[in-house]
Amino acid sequence: MKWSPSGNLSADHSALVLFDVLHAYIHPTDPERARVLAERDLLGALRRLRNAARSHNMTVLYTLARHAPDSSDVVAHLTDSDMDLRPWPDGVAVPFSPGVKRDDPSARIADELAADPDDLVLPKQRWSAFFQTSLELNLRARGIDTIILAGLSTDVGIASTAFSARDRDFGIVVARDACWSHRPGNHDFFMDRVFPRMARVRSTDEVVSLMAATDGAG
Repeated sequence: MKWSPSGNLSADHSALVLFDVLHAYIHPTDPERARVLAERDLLGALRRLRNAARSHNMTVLYTLARHAPDSSDVVAHLTDSDMDLRPWPDGVAVPFSPGVKRDDPSARIADELAADPDDLVLPKQRWSAFFQTSLELNLRARGIDTIILAGLSTDVGIASTAFSARDRDFGIVVARDACWSHRPGNHDFFMDRVFPRMARVRSTDEVVSLMAATDGAG
C-alpha cells in the first residue's frame, strides 16, 4: 500500500467513489430533507470532490442502486424496526421495498454530478458497493489501494462500503461534509465514533488539498 504517513492522495493509487448520488437522494421531494441538504451544501461538496478528482486525473467511480422494479431482488430481513427505528406494528416485520427502482427517472445520477465517458458506473443491489459488483476488480486492475468515499447515506451504504473496504485492506478516506444521513444523530456518530478507527475522516477541502499535495509525485 502506498498510503503515506501524511495521507496524501495521488491519482496513481487513489480513487473517488461516489455512492448513490441519485437525483432522488440529492434532490429529495421532502421539503425538510431538501432544506437540510441545501443548508449543508452537500451537492457543492460532492461537485468539488468530483471536479478536483478529475483535475488530478484520479479515477472516479459511481456506485448506484439498481433494484428491480418489482422488488424481486430484495429479501425480507428479521429486524426490530424500520429504517427510521419505528417498531413494527404487532412486532411483524414488513419486507423492505427500495424507494427508488432502476427504471425510475429519479434513479439517474443527479444532473449536476453527471458521469464523464471515462468514469466508471457500477450498479449494485445491496448496501455495500463491493457486494457482487466489479468495484474491487476495477480498483485492483488500476493499482488503486485507497478510496475516497462520499455520498448517501452515511449510516447505510457509506458505512457498509467502508467496512467492506477495510476487510479488503483498502485505505479509506471519508469526506465528512460530502456525506449525510437524514436519521438524527447517525451521521455524526459514524464520523466521530466509528470511521476514525478504520479510515481518515476529512473535510472536502482537506481531501482536495491531499489530492493536490501529490501532483506529479507518482
